[in-house]
Amino acid sequence: MKKFGMTHHKRNALFLSKVFFCVIFVLVTGCSSTHRRPDWVIEGAGAFPKEKAFYGIGDISGVKNAPFALRAADNQARADIAKQLEVYTASLMKQYAASKKNAEEQNIEEATKIFTSTSLSGIQVVDHYKEASEDGIPRIYSLAKLGLDKIKENVENAKGLSSEVRDYIQKNANKAFDSLEKEEQKKDKN
Repeated sequence: MKKFGMTHHKRNALFLSKVFFCVIFVLVTGCSSTHRRPDWVIEGAGAFPKEKAFYGIGDISGVKNAPFALRAADNQARADIAKQLEVYTASLMKQYAASKKNAEEQNIEEATKIFTSTSLSGIQVVDHYKEASEDGIPRIYSLAKLGLDKIKENVENAKGLSSEVRDYIQKNANKAFDSLEKEEQKKDKN
């Protein structure tokens, strides 16, 4: 029995031609397109100027084992944030010491260690990019992020920080971040 003037064979042929067209379209557009590098691969953390967050970029090339390469790039991105956080922490604790003229250096060093180790727990890998290379082994890029809000949350829950240090960090985290950002911009201009 015919439905709407089309036989079973014609409907199958029409369906298969649509599937074939879709497959060809995906192959042509997928294979012929050039992949543009994401801004964060090119500019690093500068790709996110308005966000109150630390960004770390990791990259690895020449590693044939794909899962290992991905983990290595992720770890490099986390380490990049850790380096930035050391500078941020030193700046913040320097400001704290200046505000407390009689603060003991040992207490400030201990607060710095606790703050740094506590803050690192919030790092998340948020993106990856794979780039072809001449040797056939792709270069892997990882983007990690640690938001200032996550740092504040971690500080709030940190054990071992006095309430005075905790309050100071909570109140001055944004100011320290902004001053660090200004210092980075000065370096970039020179």
